[in-house]
Amino acid sequence: MTAILTVHGAARTVTGSCYLIETNDHKFLVDCGMFQGAKTLKALNYGPFPFDPREIDFMLLTHAHIDHSGLIPKLAKQGFTGPIYATRGTIDLAGCMLPDSGHIQEVEVEELNRRNARRGRERVTPIYNAEDAEECLKLFKPVKYDVWVRPVEGVRARFWNAGHILGSASIEIELDTDAPSARQLRLLFSGDIGPNAQTFHPAPDSPENIDYLICESTYGGRTRPKLTHDDRLDILATEVTEAFKDHGALVIPAFAVERTQELLADIVELVDTGRIPRVPIFLDSPLAIRATQVFLDHAEELENGGAFSKAMATPLLRTTETAAESMQIERVEGNHIIIAASGMCDAGRIRHHLKNHLWRQNSTVMLVGFQAKGTLGRILADGAKAVRIQGEEVKVRARVRQVDIYSGHADGDGLVNWVEARMPVKRAILLVHGEEEGMEAMHKRLIDLGLDGERMIEPALDDAFDLVAEAPGPHARPGPRRLQPEIVGRADWHNDLSRLWLDIEEELDHAADDRARGVILRKLRHALDATGH
Repeated sequence: MTAILTVHGAARTVTGSCYLIETNDHKFLVDCGMFQGAKTLKALNYGPFPFDPREIDFMLLTHAHIDHSGLIPKLAKQGFTGPIYATRGTIDLAGCMLPDSGHIQEVEVEELNRRNARRGRERVTPIYNAEDAEECLKLFKPVKYDVWVRPVEGVRARFWNAGHILGSASIEIELDTDAPSARQLRLLFSGDIGPNAQTFHPAPDSPENIDYLICESTYGGRTRPKLTHDDRLDILATEVTEAFKDHGALVIPAFAVERTQELLADIVELVDTGRIPRVPIFLDSPLAIRATQVFLDHAEELENGGAFSKAMATPLLRTTETAAESMQIERVEGNHIIIAASGMCDAGRIRHHLKNHLWRQNSTVMLVGFQAKGTLGRILADGAKAVRIQGEEVKVRARVRQVDIYSGHADGDGLVNWVEARMPVKRAILLVHGEEEGMEAMHKRLIDLGLDGERMIEPALDDAFDLVAEAPGPHARPGPRRLQPEIVGRADWHNDLSRLWLDIEEELDHAADDRARGVILRKLRHALDATGH
Protein backbone atom coordinates (compact mmCIF):
# COMPACT_ATOMS: atom_id res chain seq x y z
CA MET A 1 0.00 0.00 0.00
CA THR A 2 1.24 3.48 -0.81
CA ALA A 3 1.13 6.32 1.70
CA ILE A 4 1.53 9.88 0.47
CA LEU A 5 1.43 12.90 2.79
CA THR A 6 0.85 16.31 1.19
CA VAL A 7 1.27 19.50 3.21
CA HIS A 8 -1.49 21.84 2.03
CA GLY A 9 -1.13 24.44 4.78
CA ALA A 10 0.92 25.72 7.73
CA ALA A 11 4.01 25.31 5.54
CA ARG A 12 6.54 28.02 6.41
CA THR A 13 3.67 29.98 7.87
CA VAL A 14 1.65 29.59 11.06
CA THR A 15 -1.85 29.32 9.60
CA GLY A 16 -3.91 27.16 7.22
CA SER A 17 -3.12 23.80 8.83
CA CYS A 18 -4.18 21.06 6.38
CA TYR A 19 -2.57 17.68 5.63
CA LEU A 20 -3.80 15.17 3.06
CA ILE A 21 -2.93 11.48 3.48
CA GLU A 22 -3.54 9.16 0.52
CA THR A 23 -3.35 5.37 0.54
CA ASN A 24 -4.33 2.88 -2.17
CA ASP A 25 -7.92 2.86 -0.92
CA HIS A 26 -8.54 6.04 1.05
CA LYS A 27 -7.93 9.76 1.32
CA PHE A 28 -8.28 11.69 4.55
CA LEU A 29 -7.33 15.01 6.10
CA VAL A 30 -5.76 16.10 9.33
CA ASP A 31 -7.19 19.63 9.90
CA CYS A 32 -8.63 22.00 7.31
CA GLY A 33 -7.72 25.47 8.54
CA MET A 34 -8.07 28.99 7.24
CA PHE A 35 -5.07 31.04 6.15
CA GLN A 36 -4.50 34.28 8.05
CA GLY A 37 -1.98 37.06 7.60
CA ALA A 38 -1.09 38.93 4.42
CA LYS A 39 -3.82 39.32 1.78
CA THR A 40 -1.90 37.19 -0.73
CA LEU A 41 -1.98 34.30 1.74
CA LYS A 42 -5.62 34.88 2.73
CA ALA A 43 -6.59 34.79 -0.94
CA LEU A 44 -5.97 31.03 -0.84
CA ASN A 45 -9.12 30.72 1.30
CA TYR A 46 -11.19 31.85 -1.70
CA GLY A 47 -9.48 29.64 -4.26
CA PRO A 48 -10.21 25.99 -5.04
CA PHE A 49 -8.92 23.24 -2.76
CA PRO A 50 -5.85 21.44 -4.18
CA PHE A 51 -7.86 18.21 -3.93
CA ASP A 52 -11.45 17.13 -4.60
CA PRO A 53 -13.47 17.43 -1.34
CA ARG A 54 -15.84 14.72 -2.61
CA GLU A 55 -12.99 12.19 -2.56
CA ILE A 56 -12.07 12.74 1.11
CA ASP A 57 -13.30 9.84 3.26
CA PHE A 58 -12.93 11.42 6.71
CA MET A 59 -11.09 14.06 8.74
CA LEU A 60 -9.19 14.13 12.01
CA LEU A 61 -9.28 17.56 13.71
CA THR A 62 -6.61 18.54 16.25
CA HIS A 63 -8.53 21.49 17.74
CA ALA A 64 -11.06 24.24 17.09
CA HIS A 65 -8.87 27.26 16.33
CA ILE A 66 -9.84 28.75 12.97
CA ASP A 67 -6.37 28.25 11.47
CA HIS A 68 -6.99 24.51 11.95
CA SER A 69 -10.76 24.25 11.40
CA GLY A 70 -11.86 27.36 9.53
CA LEU A 71 -12.30 25.88 6.03
CA ILE A 72 -14.37 22.88 7.12
CA PRO A 73 -17.66 24.60 6.14
CA LYS A 74 -16.24 25.28 2.68
CA LEU A 75 -15.08 21.67 2.44
CA ALA A 76 -18.57 20.39 3.26
CA LYS A 77 -20.20 22.95 0.95
CA GLN A 78 -18.09 21.57 -1.89
CA GLY A 79 -19.05 17.95 -1.38
CA PHE A 80 -17.27 16.44 1.64
CA THR A 81 -19.72 14.23 3.55
CA GLY A 82 -17.45 12.07 5.72
CA PRO A 83 -17.19 12.08 9.51
CA ILE A 84 -14.95 14.58 11.33
CA TYR A 85 -13.38 12.99 14.41
CA ALA A 86 -12.64 15.39 17.27
CA THR A 87 -12.81 15.57 21.06
CA ARG A 88 -16.00 16.75 22.72
CA GLY A 89 -14.34 20.00 23.81
CA THR A 90 -13.27 20.70 20.22
CA ILE A 91 -16.76 19.96 18.90
CA ASP A 92 -18.40 22.29 21.42
CA LEU A 93 -15.98 25.11 20.62
CA ALA A 94 -16.32 24.53 16.86
CA GLY A 95 -20.07 24.90 17.36
CA CYS A 96 -19.35 28.50 18.41
CA MET A 97 -16.38 29.35 16.25
CA LEU A 98 -17.39 28.15 12.80
CA PRO A 99 -20.80 29.89 12.66
CA ASP A 100 -19.11 33.02 14.03
CA SER A 101 -16.50 32.77 11.27
CA GLY A 102 -19.28 32.51 8.69
CA HIS A 103 -21.07 35.52 10.15
CA ILE A 104 -17.87 37.61 10.16
CA GLN A 105 -17.27 36.76 6.52
CA GLU A 106 -20.81 37.77 5.60
CA VAL A 107 -20.48 41.14 7.38
CA GLU A 108 -16.98 41.92 6.12
CA VAL A 109 -17.73 40.94 2.53
CA GLU A 110 -20.85 43.12 2.64
CA GLU A 111 -18.68 46.07 3.75
CA LEU A 112 -16.08 45.25 1.09
CA ASN A 113 -18.73 45.06 -1.62
CA ARG A 114 -20.01 48.52 -0.67
CA ARG A 115 -16.47 49.87 -1.11
CA ASN A 116 -16.00 47.90 -4.33
CA ALA A 117 -19.25 49.28 -5.75
CA ARG A 118 -18.00 52.84 -5.22
CA ARG A 119 -14.71 51.90 -6.90
CA GLY A 120 -16.37 50.12 -9.81
CA ARG A 121 -14.97 46.73 -8.80
CA GLU A 122 -16.65 43.33 -8.95
CA ARG A 123 -18.59 41.92 -6.02
CA VAL A 124 -16.96 39.33 -3.77
CA THR A 125 -18.76 36.23 -2.47
CA PRO A 126 -18.09 35.01 1.11
CA ILE A 127 -16.12 31.77 1.40
CA TYR A 128 -19.14 30.44 3.33
CA ASN A 129 -21.86 31.83 5.55
CA ALA A 130 -23.16 31.05 9.03
CA GLU A 131 -25.75 28.63 7.65
CA ASP A 132 -23.02 26.65 5.85
CA ALA A 133 -21.09 26.47 9.12
CA GLU A 134 -24.11 25.25 11.07
CA GLU A 135 -24.70 22.56 8.45
CA CYS A 136 -21.15 21.14 8.63
CA LEU A 137 -21.43 20.65 12.41
CA LYS A 138 -23.63 17.61 11.68
CA LEU A 139 -20.50 15.79 10.44
CA PHE A 140 -18.62 15.92 13.75
CA LYS A 141 -18.14 12.66 15.66
CA PRO A 142 -16.81 12.77 19.26
CA VAL A 143 -13.81 10.74 20.40
CA LYS A 144 -12.14 10.35 23.78
CA TYR A 145 -8.50 10.86 24.62
CA ASP A 146 -6.29 7.75 24.56
CA VAL A 147 -8.90 5.54 22.85
CA TRP A 148 -8.23 4.08 19.40
CA VAL A 149 -10.74 4.73 16.61
CA ARG A 150 -10.74 2.98 13.21
CA PRO A 151 -12.33 5.32 10.63
CA VAL A 152 -11.65 2.93 7.74
CA GLU A 153 -9.92 -0.41 7.21
CA GLY A 154 -6.15 -0.04 7.53
CA VAL A 155 -6.18 3.27 9.45
CA ARG A 156 -6.30 3.77 13.22
CA ALA A 157 -6.11 7.03 15.16
CA ARG A 158 -5.68 7.99 18.80
CA PHE A 159 -6.03 11.47 20.33
CA TRP A 160 -3.67 12.75 23.05
CA ASN A 161 -4.14 15.86 25.18
CA ALA A 162 -1.96 18.61 23.67
CA GLY A 163 -2.50 21.10 26.53
CA HIS A 164 -3.13 23.96 24.08
CA ILE A 165 -6.84 24.85 24.38
CA LEU A 166 -9.95 23.06 25.57
CA GLY A 167 -10.21 19.79 23.62
CA SER A 168 -6.89 20.20 21.79
CA ALA A 169 -5.10 17.05 20.71
CA SER A 170 -2.02 15.60 19.14
CA ILE A 171 -3.11 12.79 16.85
CA GLU A 172 -1.34 9.45 16.52
CA ILE A 173 -2.09 7.56 13.30
CA GLU A 174 -1.25 3.99 12.32
CA LEU A 175 -1.33 3.03 8.63
CA ASP A 176 -1.20 -0.58 7.49
CA THR A 177 1.04 -1.00 4.45
CA ASP A 178 2.27 -3.88 2.31
CA ALA A 179 5.81 -2.54 2.07
CA PRO A 180 8.50 -5.00 3.29
CA SER A 181 10.34 -2.15 5.03
CA ALA A 182 7.28 -0.82 6.89
CA ARG A 183 4.31 -3.13 7.49
CA GLN A 184 2.81 -0.44 9.69
CA LEU A 185 3.61 3.26 9.72
CA ARG A 186 3.11 5.34 12.85
CA LEU A 187 2.61 9.08 12.38
CA LEU A 188 2.18 11.75 15.04
CA PHE A 189 0.71 15.17 14.25
CA SER A 190 1.58 17.48 17.12
CA GLY A 191 -1.25 19.94 16.50
CA ASP A 192 -0.43 22.96 18.67
CA ILE A 193 1.55 22.06 21.80
CA GLY A 194 0.72 24.02 24.93
CA PRO A 195 3.22 25.22 27.53
CA ASN A 196 3.68 23.25 30.72
CA ALA A 197 2.25 26.01 32.94
CA GLN A 198 -1.27 26.42 31.55
CA THR A 199 -4.10 27.80 33.66
CA PHE A 200 -6.64 25.18 32.62
CA HIS A 201 -4.72 22.17 31.28
CA PRO A 202 -2.13 19.58 32.30
CA ALA A 203 1.20 19.29 30.50
CA PRO A 204 0.90 17.92 26.94
CA ASP A 205 1.32 14.19 26.39
CA SER A 206 1.89 11.89 23.38
CA PRO A 207 3.40 8.51 22.45
CA GLU A 208 7.04 7.75 21.67
CA ASN A 209 8.79 5.54 19.12
CA ILE A 210 7.10 6.72 15.91
CA ASP A 211 8.06 6.81 12.24
CA TYR A 212 7.10 10.36 11.29
CA LEU A 213 6.59 13.40 13.49
CA ILE A 214 4.78 16.37 11.98
CA CYS A 215 5.63 19.03 14.54
CA GLU A 216 4.66 22.66 15.04
CA SER A 217 7.47 25.23 15.33
CA THR A 218 5.58 28.47 16.05
CA TYR A 219 7.91 29.63 18.83
CA GLY A 220 10.88 27.46 17.90
CA GLY A 221 13.17 30.47 18.16
CA ARG A 222 11.87 31.95 21.39
CA THR A 223 12.70 31.19 25.00
CA ARG A 224 10.36 32.64 27.58
CA PRO A 225 11.18 33.16 31.22
CA LYS A 226 9.72 30.42 33.40
CA LEU A 227 6.80 32.11 35.11
CA THR A 228 4.63 30.91 37.95
CA HIS A 229 1.00 31.94 38.23
CA ASP A 230 2.01 34.62 40.75
CA ASP A 231 4.73 35.90 38.40
CA ARG A 232 2.17 36.28 35.63
CA LEU A 233 -0.21 38.15 37.96
CA ASP A 234 2.63 40.51 38.93
CA ILE A 235 3.33 41.36 35.28
CA LEU A 236 -0.33 41.86 34.47
CA ALA A 237 -0.86 44.05 37.55
CA THR A 238 2.06 46.26 36.48
CA GLU A 239 0.71 46.63 32.95
CA VAL A 240 -2.82 47.49 34.12
CA THR A 241 -1.56 49.99 36.72
CA GLU A 242 0.60 51.73 34.11
CA ALA A 243 -2.29 51.81 31.62
CA PHE A 244 -4.57 53.47 34.17
CA LYS A 245 -2.19 56.31 35.13
CA ASP A 246 -3.76 58.87 32.81
CA HIS A 247 -7.38 57.77 33.30
CA GLY A 248 -7.28 55.90 30.00
CA ALA A 249 -8.58 52.65 28.63
CA LEU A 250 -6.76 49.34 28.30
CA VAL A 251 -7.64 47.68 24.99
CA ILE A 252 -6.70 44.02 24.66
CA PRO A 253 -7.00 42.26 21.28
CA ALA A 254 -7.47 38.70 22.47
CA PHE A 255 -8.09 35.36 20.86
CA ALA A 256 -11.65 34.47 21.78
CA VAL A 257 -10.82 30.96 22.96
CA GLU A 258 -8.55 30.29 25.95
CA ARG A 259 -6.60 33.59 25.99
CA THR A 260 -9.75 35.56 26.77
CA GLN A 261 -10.78 33.16 29.52
CA GLU A 262 -7.29 33.18 31.10
CA LEU A 263 -7.16 36.98 30.99
CA LEU A 264 -10.58 37.35 32.56
CA ALA A 265 -9.71 34.95 35.38
CA ASP A 266 -6.46 36.80 36.14
CA ILE A 267 -7.98 40.29 35.92
CA VAL A 268 -10.80 39.34 38.29
CA GLU A 269 -8.29 37.81 40.71
CA LEU A 270 -6.28 41.06 40.70
CA VAL A 271 -9.45 43.06 41.36
CA ASP A 272 -10.61 40.76 44.16
CA THR A 273 -7.22 40.96 45.89
CA GLY A 274 -7.17 44.76 45.62
CA ARG A 275 -4.14 44.96 43.33
CA ILE A 276 -5.96 46.85 40.55
CA PRO A 277 -9.01 49.13 40.73
CA ARG A 278 -12.57 47.91 40.35
CA VAL A 279 -13.34 49.11 36.82
CA PRO A 280 -15.75 47.98 34.11
CA ILE A 281 -14.47 45.00 32.11
CA PHE A 282 -16.08 44.79 28.67
CA LEU A 283 -16.03 41.47 26.87
CA ASP A 284 -16.90 42.68 23.38
CA SER A 285 -16.97 39.55 21.28
CA PRO A 286 -20.03 37.39 20.70
CA LEU A 287 -17.71 34.47 20.01
CA ALA A 288 -15.71 34.97 23.20
CA ILE A 289 -18.96 35.23 25.18
CA ARG A 290 -20.19 31.92 23.79
CA ALA A 291 -16.77 30.29 24.17
CA THR A 292 -16.66 31.37 27.82
CA GLN A 293 -19.95 29.56 28.35
CA VAL A 294 -18.43 26.43 26.79
CA PHE A 295 -15.56 26.69 29.29
CA LEU A 296 -18.06 27.02 32.12
CA ASP A 297 -19.88 23.94 30.81
CA HIS A 298 -16.57 22.03 30.87
CA ALA A 299 -15.36 23.52 34.18
CA GLU A 300 -15.19 20.14 35.90
CA GLU A 301 -12.67 18.96 33.29
CA LEU A 302 -10.42 22.01 33.72
CA GLU A 303 -7.71 22.56 36.26
CA ASN A 304 -8.85 25.51 38.42
CA GLY A 305 -12.30 25.18 36.86
CA GLY A 306 -14.08 26.08 40.10
CA ALA A 307 -12.09 29.30 40.51
CA PHE A 308 -12.82 30.19 36.89
CA SER A 309 -16.56 29.72 37.37
CA LYS A 310 -16.44 31.96 40.44
CA ALA A 311 -14.47 34.65 38.62
CA MET A 312 -16.95 34.78 35.74
CA ALA A 313 -19.72 35.73 38.19
CA THR A 314 -18.15 39.13 38.94
CA PRO A 315 -20.55 42.10 38.55
CA LEU A 316 -17.73 44.05 36.83
CA LEU A 317 -17.93 41.89 33.71
CA ARG A 318 -20.14 43.37 31.01
CA THR A 319 -20.78 41.35 27.87
CA THR A 320 -21.83 43.06 24.65
CA GLU A 321 -23.59 40.77 22.20
CA THR A 322 -24.90 43.27 19.67
CA ALA A 323 -23.10 45.78 17.48
CA ALA A 324 -25.15 48.57 19.07
CA GLU A 325 -23.97 47.56 22.55
CA SER A 326 -20.40 47.47 21.24
CA MET A 327 -20.66 51.01 19.89
CA GLN A 328 -21.87 52.27 23.28
CA ILE A 329 -18.48 51.39 24.82
CA GLU A 330 -17.01 54.34 22.93
CA ARG A 331 -18.90 56.66 25.31
CA VAL A 332 -17.28 55.24 28.45
CA GLU A 333 -14.80 57.61 30.07
CA GLY A 334 -12.05 56.99 32.61
CA ASN A 335 -10.37 53.70 33.36
CA HIS A 336 -11.90 50.61 31.83
CA ILE A 337 -10.78 47.41 30.12
CA ILE A 338 -11.94 46.24 26.68
CA ILE A 339 -11.26 42.68 25.54
CA ALA A 340 -12.25 42.09 21.92
CA ALA A 341 -11.40 39.72 19.09
CA SER A 342 -9.56 39.13 16.89
CA GLY A 343 -6.23 38.53 18.56
CA MET A 344 -4.23 39.59 15.47
CA CYS A 345 -6.45 42.70 14.98
CA ASP A 346 -7.41 41.66 11.46
CA ALA A 347 -11.13 41.03 11.92
CA GLY A 348 -14.02 41.53 14.30
CA ARG A 349 -14.82 44.38 16.66
CA ILE A 350 -11.27 45.06 17.81
CA ARG A 351 -10.67 47.20 14.72
CA HIS A 352 -13.45 49.58 15.77
CA HIS A 353 -11.84 49.95 19.23
CA LEU A 354 -8.40 50.47 17.72
CA LYS A 355 -9.75 53.24 15.48
CA ASN A 356 -11.21 54.84 18.62
CA HIS A 357 -8.13 54.47 20.84
CA LEU A 358 -4.88 54.25 18.87
CA TRP A 359 -4.76 58.02 18.41
CA ARG A 360 -5.29 58.71 22.14
CA GLN A 361 -2.13 59.24 24.17
CA ASN A 362 -3.76 58.02 27.39
CA SER A 363 -4.90 54.70 25.91
CA THR A 364 -2.95 51.44 25.99
CA VAL A 365 -3.16 48.53 23.55
CA MET A 366 -1.81 45.29 25.01
CA LEU A 367 -1.01 42.47 22.57
CA VAL A 368 -1.07 39.09 24.31
CA GLY A 369 -0.78 36.51 21.52
CA PHE A 370 1.11 35.57 18.38
CA GLN A 371 0.98 38.17 15.60
CA ALA A 372 1.48 36.71 12.12
CA LYS A 373 3.40 38.69 9.51
CA GLY A 374 1.19 40.99 7.50
CA THR A 375 -1.48 41.33 10.19
CA LEU A 376 -2.40 44.64 11.79
CA GLY A 377 -1.30 43.25 15.17
CA ARG A 378 2.18 42.51 13.81
CA ILE A 379 2.41 45.98 12.24
CA LEU A 380 1.55 47.56 15.61
CA ALA A 381 3.98 45.28 17.44
CA ASP A 382 6.73 46.35 15.04
CA GLY A 383 6.27 49.98 16.07
CA ALA A 384 4.19 51.59 13.31
CA LYS A 385 3.56 55.31 13.82
CA ALA A 386 0.38 55.18 11.72
CA VAL A 387 -1.81 52.41 10.33
CA ARG A 388 -4.69 52.02 7.91
CA ILE A 389 -7.85 50.44 9.29
CA GLN A 390 -10.73 49.83 6.90
CA GLY A 391 -9.23 52.32 4.47
CA GLU A 392 -8.71 55.10 7.05
CA GLU A 393 -5.39 56.39 8.36
CA VAL A 394 -5.05 56.30 12.15
CA LYS A 395 -2.07 57.80 13.96
CA VAL A 396 -0.58 55.60 16.68
CA ARG A 397 -0.16 57.69 19.83
CA ALA A 398 -1.37 55.09 22.33
CA ARG A 399 1.09 52.93 24.25
CA VAL A 400 1.43 49.60 22.44
CA ARG A 401 2.63 46.80 24.67
CA GLN A 402 3.43 43.20 23.74
CA VAL A 403 3.17 40.90 26.74
CA ASP A 404 4.06 37.27 26.01
CA ILE A 405 2.64 35.68 29.16
CA TYR A 406 -0.55 34.16 27.74
CA SER A 407 0.70 32.20 24.77
CA GLY A 408 -0.99 28.86 24.21
CA HIS A 409 2.13 27.56 22.45
CA ALA A 410 5.19 26.00 24.04
CA ASP A 411 8.37 28.02 23.53
CA GLY A 412 11.49 26.63 21.86
CA ASP A 413 12.69 24.85 24.99
CA GLY A 414 9.26 23.35 25.57
CA LEU A 415 8.99 22.12 22.00
CA VAL A 416 12.44 20.53 22.06
CA ASN A 417 11.65 18.80 25.36
CA TRP A 418 8.38 17.53 23.89
CA VAL A 419 10.12 16.20 20.77
CA GLU A 420 12.85 14.56 22.86
CA ALA A 421 10.17 12.70 24.82
CA ARG A 422 8.77 11.33 21.55
CA MET A 423 12.08 9.69 20.59
CA PRO A 424 12.97 7.69 18.69
CA VAL A 425 11.51 9.13 15.49
CA LYS A 426 12.69 6.52 13.02
CA ARG A 427 12.04 8.12 9.63
CA ALA A 428 11.73 11.93 9.60
CA ILE A 429 10.54 15.05 11.42
CA LEU A 430 8.56 17.58 9.37
CA LEU A 431 8.64 21.07 10.86
CA VAL A 432 5.39 22.92 10.13
CA HIS A 433 3.17 25.65 11.60
CA GLY A 434 5.93 28.22 11.91
CA GLU A 435 7.43 31.16 10.10
CA GLU A 436 10.85 30.66 8.59
CA GLU A 437 12.77 32.09 11.55
CA GLY A 438 10.97 29.84 14.03
CA MET A 439 11.47 26.72 11.91
CA GLU A 440 15.16 27.41 11.34
CA ALA A 441 15.71 27.98 15.04
CA MET A 442 13.82 24.79 15.89
CA HIS A 443 15.88 22.90 13.31
CA LYS A 444 19.09 24.10 14.95
CA ARG A 445 17.87 23.28 18.45
CA LEU A 446 17.08 19.71 17.39
CA ILE A 447 20.49 19.30 15.77
CA ASP A 448 22.07 20.54 19.01
CA LEU A 449 20.01 17.84 20.73
CA GLY A 450 21.85 15.29 18.58
CA LEU A 451 19.23 14.58 15.94
CA ASP A 452 20.19 13.97 12.30
CA GLY A 453 19.66 17.16 10.30
CA GLU A 454 19.09 15.12 7.12
CA ARG A 455 15.97 13.67 8.72
CA MET A 456 14.44 17.08 9.43
CA ILE A 457 12.36 18.58 6.63
CA GLU A 458 10.81 22.04 6.30
CA PRO A 459 8.02 21.49 3.74
CA ALA A 460 6.93 24.19 1.34
CA LEU A 461 3.25 24.68 0.55
CA ASP A 462 1.84 21.70 -1.40
CA ASP A 463 4.97 19.54 -1.00
CA ALA A 464 4.16 15.82 -1.03
CA PHE A 465 6.09 13.01 0.65
CA ASP A 466 6.20 9.29 -0.04
CA LEU A 467 6.04 7.86 3.48
CA VAL A 468 6.90 4.33 2.40
CA ALA A 469 9.98 5.21 0.34
CA GLU A 470 13.40 4.49 1.84
CA ALA A 471 14.43 8.16 1.63
CA PRO A 472 11.48 10.52 2.23
CA GLY A 473 11.51 13.67 0.16
CA PRO A 474 9.28 15.84 -2.02
CA HIS A 475 7.13 13.65 -4.24
CA ALA A 476 6.56 14.73 -7.86
CA ARG A 477 3.31 16.68 -8.28
CA PRO A 478 1.65 17.76 -11.51
CA GLY A 479 0.90 21.42 -11.95
CA PRO A 480 2.23 24.58 -10.24
CA ARG A 481 2.20 25.39 -6.54
CA ARG A 482 -0.56 27.67 -5.34
CA LEU A 483 2.09 30.05 -3.97
CA GLN A 484 5.84 30.02 -4.33
CA PRO A 485 7.71 29.39 -1.05
CA GLU A 486 9.34 32.82 -1.02
CA ILE A 487 5.89 34.48 -0.86
CA VAL A 488 4.42 32.39 1.96
CA GLY A 489 4.62 33.74 5.49
CA ARG A 490 5.83 37.20 4.54
CA ALA A 491 4.41 40.70 4.30
CA ASP A 492 3.11 41.25 0.76
CA TRP A 493 2.50 44.09 -1.69
CA HIS A 494 -0.74 45.00 0.08
CA ASN A 495 1.27 45.73 3.23
CA ASP A 496 3.82 47.68 1.15
CA LEU A 497 1.02 49.72 -0.44
CA SER A 498 -0.50 50.63 2.93
CA ARG A 499 2.93 51.70 4.15
CA LEU A 500 3.52 53.74 0.99
CA TRP A 501 0.18 55.58 1.34
CA LEU A 502 1.04 56.48 4.92
CA ASP A 503 4.55 57.64 3.95
CA ILE A 504 3.20 59.79 1.10
CA GLU A 505 0.63 61.43 3.37
CA GLU A 506 3.29 62.06 6.02
CA GLU A 507 5.64 63.67 3.47
CA LEU A 508 2.85 65.89 2.18
CA ASP A 509 1.85 66.89 5.72
CA HIS A 510 5.43 67.87 6.59
CA ALA A 511 6.21 69.65 3.32
CA ALA A 512 7.07 73.35 3.75
CA ASP A 513 4.34 74.69 1.46
CA ASP A 514 2.08 73.88 -1.48
CA ARG A 515 4.95 74.29 -3.91
CA ALA A 516 6.96 71.61 -2.09
CA ARG A 517 3.91 69.36 -2.11
CA GLY A 518 3.59 69.87 -5.83
CA VAL A 519 7.20 68.78 -6.34
CA ILE A 520 6.51 65.55 -4.40
CA LEU A 521 3.41 64.79 -6.43
CA ARG A 522 5.15 65.50 -9.76
CA LYS A 523 7.94 63.08 -8.83
CA LEU A 524 5.38 60.41 -8.00
CA ARG A 525 3.55 61.05 -11.27
CA HIS A 526 6.85 60.84 -13.18
CA ALA A 527 7.60 57.47 -11.51
CA LEU A 528 4.16 56.16 -12.52
CA ASP A 529 4.51 57.45 -16.09
CA ALA A 530 7.89 55.72 -16.35
CA THR A 531 6.19 52.34 -15.91
CA GLY A 532 4.39 52.85 -19.23
CA HIS A 533 0.85 52.53 -17.80
